[in-house]
Amino acid sequence: MTKPNFAELGLATELLDALRQENYETPTPIQSQAIPPLLEGRDLLGVAQTGTGKTAAFVLPILQRLSDQPTKAISRRPQALILAPTRELAIQIGEAVVAYGQNLHLRHAVIFGGVGQGPQIQKSVRGVHILVATPGRLLDLVRNGHIYLDKLETLVLDEADRMLDMGFIHDIRKIMTLLPEKRQSVLLSATMPRDIERLARNLLSDPLKVAISPKAVTVERIEQYVYFPNNADKFSQMLAVLEDPDLSRVIVFTRTKHRANRVAEFLAKNDIAAEAIHGNKSQGARQKALKNFREGETRILVATDIAARGIDIDDISHVINFEIPNEPANYVHRIGRTARAGSDGVAISFCSPDERPYLRDIEHLIKRSLIDAEHRPFMANIPKKPKTGQRSKGQPSGKSKRGPGKRRGSAASGGGKSFDPIKSRARPGRRRRQAVAA
Repeated sequence: MTKPNFAELGLATELLDALRQENYETPTPIQSQAIPPLLEGRDLLGVAQTGTGKTAAFVLPILQRLSDQPTKAISRRPQALILAPTRELAIQIGEAVVAYGQNLHLRHAVIFGGVGQGPQIQKSVRGVHILVATPGRLLDLVRNGHIYLDKLETLVLDEADRMLDMGFIHDIRKIMTLLPEKRQSVLLSATMPRDIERLARNLLSDPLKVAISPKAVTVERIEQYVYFPNNADKFSQMLAVLEDPDLSRVIVFTRTKHRANRVAEFLAKNDIAAEAIHGNKSQGARQKALKNFREGETRILVATDIAARGIDIDDISHVINFEIPNEPANYVHRIGRTARAGSDGVAISFCSPDERPYLRDIEHLIKRSLIDAEHRPFMANIPKKPKTGQRSKGQPSGKSKRGPGKRRGSAASGGGKSFDPIKSRARPGRRRRQAVAA
């Protein structure tokens, strides 16, 4: 059966041109199912995780509906509001609005905490059609009379389950009391706990339900492996795995902010470009770390679950779970950072003895067992190390070639061999430089 294209979804020429400019050709399942009813003004309940294309699924209809009946942006009164749980996700949604709306004359603003209110207030006073916001900062500006929601036509609540996890559910309910009764509403969530079901019933009117199974992301397109080191051996195991140059752009997940800092510092001491991102980092530091990672200046981004939720960066080659998440749904969100927009990916987990129960919960959720990397290694292209005094083929004596963010001493790509990560584990006398102690 022929896959639909964006033109068949009823999108305007200006949006189709923008999608071509962004090299988008075929809509994802959630885009195919959600865009036509949203263009018609239906409310929608979407069950889909990140990496499924859900941002375009709601941004494109908002842009088209606003451009179909162009009105001047009203001071302090947005026509569309998109709520996101984290600053990073809000910024990325704002970037999507800019990219898809590049041929339209619509104004938008992104507001979030952790930075000064001044520029955000100025944009609101000038007037915007689309407002992307985190709940806390939005309520601050509403209380002080800088934003009114009485003219709102469309509301999108993105990643509602994460809103619940982060304690924003009370803020959401306060915001709901400020909305006009007649509006279009969209709620998107990767999971559907009871509190989110109740919220959906109160927020939505006769919604169309679109459910995108996570199976296509977590099972079919991501190779998933697990090592079983002791906690003390995780650092040396990570260095051994990172010797493979195919791990070119990697997110490493930890459960705590302290551990994220420690992992990033350890990698930096071992000549691997890495930065940490978590809630204790300033907004400027978080944005700088994301920029460096996106542009390839940093090879490794070390993140906690909350900080990484909503990170949408293409070409992430691997996800490493330095610590197994204690909530199985977080595993799905973590590994969904790779294999985005239909590409493939690899997830590698380090499971210590005390984390075995977490692993069992994860395997129960995804209905498959992770591959034991000790006995069935993942494939990578890596040449044999040259013998002492022997140069690698094609490599000048006394010189080494390093790409941006690559570790000194790591093997260059090539050779077409099957690489068993366990064989490259750090052992006395086998590494060219001793790993700095964690």
